[in-house]
Amino acid sequence: MGPLEIVFAVIGVLLVGILCFFGGTYYRKRVGEREIGSAEQEATRIINEAIRSGESRKKEMLLEAKDEIHRFRTEHEKEVKERRSELSKQERRLQQKEESLDKKADAFERKETELSNRLAEVAETREQVEKIKAQHLEKLEEISGLTQEQAKQFLLDSVESEVRHETAMKIKEIEQQLKDEADNKAREILSTAIQRCAADHVAEATVSVVPLPNDEMKGRIIGREGRNIRTLETITGVDLIIDDTPEAITVSSFDPVRREVARLALEKLIVDGRIHPTRIEDMVEKARKEVDRTIREEGERACYETNVHNLNPELVKILGRQKYRTSYGQNVLNHSIEVSHIAGLMAAELGVDVALAKRAGLLHDLGKSIDHEVEGSHVQLGADLARKFKENPVVINAIEAHHGDVEPKTVIAVLVQAADAVSAARPGARRENVENYIRRLQKLEELTGSYPGVDKAYAIQAGREVRIMVKPEQVTEDNMIILARDIAKKIEAELEYPGQIKVNVIRETKAVEYAK
Repeated sequence: MGPLEIVFAVIGVLLVGILCFFGGTYYRKRVGEREIGSAEQEATRIINEAIRSGESRKKEMLLEAKDEIHRFRTEHEKEVKERRSELSKQERRLQQKEESLDKKADAFERKETELSNRLAEVAETREQVEKIKAQHLEKLEEISGLTQEQAKQFLLDSVESEVRHETAMKIKEIEQQLKDEADNKAREILSTAIQRCAADHVAEATVSVVPLPNDEMKGRIIGREGRNIRTLETITGVDLIIDDTPEAITVSSFDPVRREVARLALEKLIVDGRIHPTRIEDMVEKARKEVDRTIREEGERACYETNVHNLNPELVKILGRQKYRTSYGQNVLNHSIEVSHIAGLMAAELGVDVALAKRAGLLHDLGKSIDHEVEGSHVQLGADLARKFKENPVVINAIEAHHGDVEPKTVIAVLVQAADAVSAARPGARRENVENYIRRLQKLEELTGSYPGVDKAYAIQAGREVRIMVKPEQVTEDNMIILARDIAKKIEAELEYPGQIKVNVIRETKAVEYAK
């Protein structure tokens, strides 16, 4: 096929395509016009229907709005009526309250007026009463012959006398009741404690006597120009008394430990036979070591016997020094052990701490171990030592209070006081110098006889009791109880004595007449 034919074929195809395009376009236009026409008709129909339904809905809504407005109006009118009714009620209440307040105000004014009138009447009546009272007082003073102050003083004196009598009787009754109960209980406890602690040691001598094999030994002890005896006295700090006593030398010193050291050294020298200054020094040193060992052993023995443990080692040594200390001839260490046992037994009876009571009893005379070396009473020295070695405050108080220097704060302190008195008051436990004994009894009689109203005073039963005869016209029966108490307090404050002293006040009234 040639090129021309091809061109004509292409042109023919183009023409056919153009005709087909325009034909299809025309057809679609006709179809679209028909569809548009039908759509417009449908739209018109829908619009008309919408207009018709909207008119009907509008009418319905108008009707509903009118009904709602009518309902709201009805409810509002009802609420307004109710509020108006409530307001009228409140107005009526307020009006009633105002009327009530007006009535109360009127009544208050009337009462105020009446009260003012009554106050005036009371003031007038009081003036009249005061006048009548003054007239009566004048008449009473005229009749009795006493002024008002004198009458008051008379009444006070009468009341005071009556109260004093009742007080004395009450004191006497209570004291008697307490004494009966306490005496029975104390006797039971003390008798049990003493029975279970039957110590039988007796008073010891306070001067050491060294026996000699012969009187020739005295010269050897004195030495050439007295050098041996001077050396011994200088080293030991004691006095050697060499007199006409056959085959004996007396060692004297205020310090019992020094006296014991000198006694032991002297005995060793006598046995050894070589007596000269150098040998004396050696023997004294050995005696000191032996005494120190004995002191430690005695302290440990005392702790073991009383079952008191955990004592400071220094305190044990100080306690052992009591072996060489005596009080009124009684060995202080044995006395402390006995007090510890008795205090422990009484504590067991009363349900108190037994271990603490024994510890306080063992250490109560601790100060007597050093009272020859340090200034102060053995009570204060013992308390200071106990504080130094961190002892229990109960033990310290028992040491301070066992002679009444301070008030006992615990039951244990009271038990130590009682145990100390029991140990010291046993027959044979202590002895006194005759002169000191007589001087103590004389001072006791002088002290008790110095009170006004006392006629005679007698110390009886070896100073354990003082019998006081009073003048009946000066001392009444009520004052006897108070007088006995005052005398007992003064004896406790000013005298030193073992045990206790009974104060017995006697008032006798005698009437003598002769039949003729």
